[in-house]
Amino acid sequence: MRYRFEMSFVALAVLLGLMGLVLTAAAAQSGVAERKTIPRTADGKPDFTGVWAGPGFTHRVGPNDTDTPAVTPYDPKKMSPFKPGGEALMNRPITGDVLKDDPTAVCLPNGLPRQIVSPYAQQWIQAPGRMVILYEYMHFFRVIPTDGSPHAKDVELTWMGDSVGKWEGDTLVIDTIGLKDWVLDATHTEKGSRWHSDALHLIERLRYIDPMTVSYQVTIDDPKIFTAPWTQDFQMKLHPTWQLYEFVCEENDRCRAGKCVESEAQKGK
Repeated sequence: MRYRFEMSFVALAVLLGLMGLVLTAAAAQSGVAERKTIPRTADGKPDFTGVWAGPGFTHRVGPNDTDTPAVTPYDPKKMSPFKPGGEALMNRPITGDVLKDDPTAVCLPNGLPRQIVSPYAQQWIQAPGRMVILYEYMHFFRVIPTDGSPHAKDVELTWMGDSVGKWEGDTLVIDTIGLKDWVLDATHTEKGSRWHSDALHLIERLRYIDPMTVSYQVTIDDPKIFTAPWTQDFQMKLHPTWQLYEFVCEENDRCRAGKCVESEAQKGK
């Protein structure tokens, strides 16, 4: 038995050594020095300030601090069973009207659940009692109180909803209600698209896994569609050299409503 424990410790040491080599190699490949500790604010809370590749990226950091975007839908295997009529409420058939089939195709907002998993950078700015999130995609933003304030009593339905935050130890919990009936994610098939209802209650839980990586857990509670809340786990990866770029949906919009035309570079070829 003692020999077996000794072998286990040896194997663990080897494994940890290999993990260290992998992390060191990844840092070297990106060309960016990774920070060694989790940053904290003056009050001791983890500091999420920075520009991040959110759930819509592979998080395989490449040369020059690059990352690979990936369209990331919510996983049907994670979803709770449907209520009677819930599946039809979520999976909406193609109508031929782009405003109903994919409103983002005519530059309407994608809404919070889809924004979270979109393959664009996002910048978090942490201040005492507030978290500001700036999204590169369509330049949406959120200003979230983090002092435990409750939701307003009369919340107007919007694309990004009404968000309030609180701390549970080192975990930031963001609670959002007041979301319009809108697209859930970027799922579009011959069967149609996926939507959530105006009763959606969305909870985000964020905590550091290591100094460069954050666990990003999303809980979907939509009582008009599902019998119970369900949760999916994602991650965010810090990119120290990144900045947000200007995004104008109407600019160079060559495929409005799926009807594409040639770009200037393509004409004459």
